[in-house]
Amino acid sequence: MKKGISIRWKIVLIYCLLVFIATVIIGVFIMKQLEDYYINSVRLNLTNTVREGTLLSSLGAYEDLMTRQAEIQTNINEWYRAIQEEIFVVDKNLEVVAWNADAAGEGKPAITLSEKSVILRALSGTAAESIGALSDLDTEIQVMSLAYPIESADGVSGAVYIRANLTDIFETINQSRRVFITAMFLAVGVTFILGSLLSKTITAPIQEVTRKAAQMAQGDFSQEVAVKSNDEIGQLAQMFNILRTRLNSTLSQISNEKSKLETILRYMADGLIAVDLSGRIIHANQAATRILRIEPADLESRSYDRIIKDLKDDLVLDKLMKKCEAGASAETFTSGGAMYAVRYDRFKDESGGDIGIIMILQDITDRQKMENMQTDFVANVSHELKTPLTTIKSYTETLLDDAVESGEMAKEFLSIIDAETDRMNRLVKDLLQLSRLDYKQEKWFKREADVIPILKAAVTKVELTAKAKQQHLNLIFNPEESIRAVIDKDGIEQVILNILSNAITYTQEGGRVDIDAFTDNKKARIVVMDNGIGIPEGELSRVFERFFRIDKARSRSVGGTGLGLAISKQIIEDHGGGIELESREGKGTKVTITLPLAPTRGQKGIE
Repeated sequence: MKKGISIRWKIVLIYCLLVFIATVIIGVFIMKQLEDYYINSVRLNLTNTVREGTLLSSLGAYEDLMTRQAEIQTNINEWYRAIQEEIFVVDKNLEVVAWNADAAGEGKPAITLSEKSVILRALSGTAAESIGALSDLDTEIQVMSLAYPIESADGVSGAVYIRANLTDIFETINQSRRVFITAMFLAVGVTFILGSLLSKTITAPIQEVTRKAAQMAQGDFSQEVAVKSNDEIGQLAQMFNILRTRLNSTLSQISNEKSKLETILRYMADGLIAVDLSGRIIHANQAATRILRIEPADLESRSYDRIIKDLKDDLVLDKLMKKCEAGASAETFTSGGAMYAVRYDRFKDESGGDIGIIMILQDITDRQKMENMQTDFVANVSHELKTPLTTIKSYTETLLDDAVESGEMAKEFLSIIDAETDRMNRLVKDLLQLSRLDYKQEKWFKREADVIPILKAAVTKVELTAKAKQQHLNLIFNPEESIRAVIDKDGIEQVILNILSNAITYTQEGGRVDIDAFTDNKKARIVVMDNGIGIPEGELSRVFERFFRIDKARSRSVGGTGLGLAISKQIIEDHGGGIELESREGKGTKVTITLPLAPTRGQKGIE
């Protein structure tokens, strides 16, 4: 930025100019008055001497001046000694009749053209004068020319012409002028020095305020100006300090609010995008970059339309501006197998003009999936309850209508009703347990226990079911080995029984189920592997969902509620472990249960 003249030197310059102009005006006036005074003094002295003396009256007695030249010359010589100025007597023909010796030199003096004009005015009967330069050899001198008419009985017979040398007067005036100019420059110099000192007292505090303001502009708000007076400059310093304090406080509040807002925007789950009218993204939080699958650097290198087209073409800037002409708008859409909800509206400046679009983008895939699961859950529960209730009602109505002809048939009907009641009871029991697990209300009695006896007891309980299907339960683990973990025995046994029951249920007759238990990296692992029907690859991710069944028709025919694996997974996770399932359709399924080993041994409470 181009730097101009500082205010300090402007003040000094103006101050000096004012003094200079005032001094020049005063000097011109004084010099003019002095010049007029000296010239008037010469004019007045000569006029008074000529008019009050006898020169004009004595000359007026001669009718022909030229004939009385000798007498007149004598008279002129006497007068020259009295007034010390050049005197000429000129007749009507402009001929010099007499003159003083100094003016004549060796010859008769010549009358210049300018002098003749003055003499002619005198010959007309009026005294005349003029001031001008007269050449004398190589120099010019300033002279005053005075001409007085000589009045005789016959009229004006000639004129007395006096030429006064003004050289001394003008030299005195010039000397005075030189003295005045010297004094004027001295005054301007003194004014410059005093003006510099005075302006410094004014500009130094302003410069300090400017310097402090520049440091504040760079972000340093700790500046404070020293208050050295109570005048306007001191008040300016006081106001600066007050402004600095309030500005520092305001900026601190703004910074805190900005930090708070940035934190909220950064960690909010919904994506927030602000786009200006040129299509440039001016803000996008972390959630937005994650949803749009872009890097923060892409916000600078790519326009909004290019980014959003990867998600949905219908969300480009021009179309959004039209959609929200009447106000905020919202919509949902799917893209890339995910579901999104978007809300958008124009945002405006203080004058009400459009600045751009602000958009809230939500990935509602999980929420939609949860809502679908809830819908499926309610539908499955309703279906699972309705089926046995329908069966119970139909058989009960048959019994009440006495449509059963024999006791054996009535007994069979009651047996079916009893089985369906047990089925409903199991479903309600599983639902209640699942609810307790969801809300962490299930009470576990965890103690350090050996996993091997629990596993053997579970195998024993399902052994008869396996034999009925001519299946072989292959115990790979060492029955004499001890694998200790801190567990709720009933809960872990429920999980093992559920896994074994599924393996037996979904394995064909004559199939095989391998059961193993071992320790690995401070973990107890229980593995159940069968060679049954397996699970299709596309269904593996859903096996732990509630009421999920691979072949619902076949699953319902073999019993079960579809909640076993969901309950088992939560029980194992409540014990700090994990459950994994691997399967290939037609090849079989492998389930691995992992539990942390007990940290201590040989303490009270070990079973």
